[in-house]
Amino acid sequence: MIIADKKPIEEIIESIKDYSRILILGCNECVTVCEAGGKKEVGILASALRMYFLNKGKEVKIDENTLERQCDHEYLDELVDQVDNYDAIVSLACGVGVQFAAEKYRATPILPGVDTCFLGATEKRGLWTERCQACGQCILASTGGICPVSRCAKRILNGPCGGSSKGKCEINKDMDCAWQLIIDRLKALDKLDTYEELSPLKDWSTDRAGGPRKIMREDLLL
Repeated sequence: MIIADKKPIEEIIESIKDYSRILILGCNECVTVCEAGGKKEVGILASALRMYFLNKGKEVKIDENTLERQCDHEYLDELVDQVDNYDAIVSLACGVGVQFAAEKYRATPILPGVDTCFLGATEKRGLWTERCQACGQCILASTGGICPVSRCAKRILNGPCGGSSKGKCEINKDMDCAWQLIIDRLKALDKLDTYEELSPLKDWSTDRAGGPRKIMREDLLL
């Protein structure tokens, strides 16, 4: 799941201060689950902005809408008859949704209302933790299902380093050493013998260079 966090309202106000017709646009997917950009958050932000502009004596129209997804043409098309009614749209979707909406509606500023943080999991309500950096070369099969790229503070592919102590990382005493977790997991799976097999360096030249990555499934293309 993509995890996002609310932007400070002061930053949002600064980005919309010159507009008088604004749409607050939520997304009913990841940002709803992490309580940063769903219908509820749209309502809270819209109310706060209305109150702010009212206190400033400035007349600003602020509407609300929430799409099923903002990273899909099918749902963004729902705005086609509305977008010209606004000077700007504040999107509470992740960075993907903001960019996709901006590509589709080029004449309207699409402004981010959240900060996109990482791919993570819900530990409990109010606590989300990173699990994946979408590196494009998944090695979880050889590390017991624990990712050293996202969970090791030093991104070490063959660890641990010499700084861990009692299962904790030297960077932060409250952070579990990812490689200690990997070793414990491999031991529990009776696969500790694979630990000494060195992982090759990642080929970042194909996965992280040359512009945005793309996956094409020809069997699904219309």
